[in-house]
Amino acid sequence: MTTLLPHRLLRALDQFNGAHPWDHNAHYHPWILRQLPRRFDSALDVGSGSGDLARLLATRATKVHGIDTDSKIIARAQELTPPATPVTFTTADALTGIPADTYDVITCVAVIHHLPFTRALTTFRQHLAPGGTLVILGLSLATTPVDYLLGAAAGPLNAATGWLKNKGRPAPRPASMTALTRPADMGFPDVIRNARAVLPGARLRRRLFWRYTLVWHQR
Repeated sequence: MTTLLPHRLLRALDQFNGAHPWDHNAHYHPWILRQLPRRFDSALDVGSGSGDLARLLATRATKVHGIDTDSKIIARAQELTPPATPVTFTTADALTGIPADTYDVITCVAVIHHLPFTRALTTFRQHLAPGGTLVILGLSLATTPVDYLLGAAAGPLNAATGWLKNKGRPAPRPASMTALTRPADMGFPDVIRNARAVLPGARLRRRLFWRYTLVWHQR
């Protein structure tokens, strides 16, 4: 009986979270904005999904371009974006479909684990203008005691946050959570080692809700 209890609890927790969903990535959008200048010319959001972050970037940028491989979520982003907003969206590959420009800001939220990690960072670096800022919110595989402790702490906080955000009522998944997903396959120590090989001086930190952040400034 005791061996079944954790499984039953996990299943019940999954059912509860499914009925009270909330966007872990959007939770970090205000933090992302705090890493950026108050005003800048151009921004690229890689894996832009339903466009929530791209529209926030447009409050500071002259122009924003979002790309995503999912044509359905790009269509949804276009529907949700007012015509006067200086944002364009394109269905494109995150590595080969970036327009041949440089950007003052590049963001990539919960997408880089879908890509060849080192190649993606190299591509982003090549498209970042001098003095520009790269901000990544990523997912990593739990491999260390710290990872498991953070995961254990995040479990009840995740459920409580979902309950509060949805005011205790079941709710549909927001549009931002309808994009295609996959689990992470690289542990955080490997993320740090590979990132700093491509982006010397990059600042990386584990975060709650199964995320990490990376910030790097182009010299």
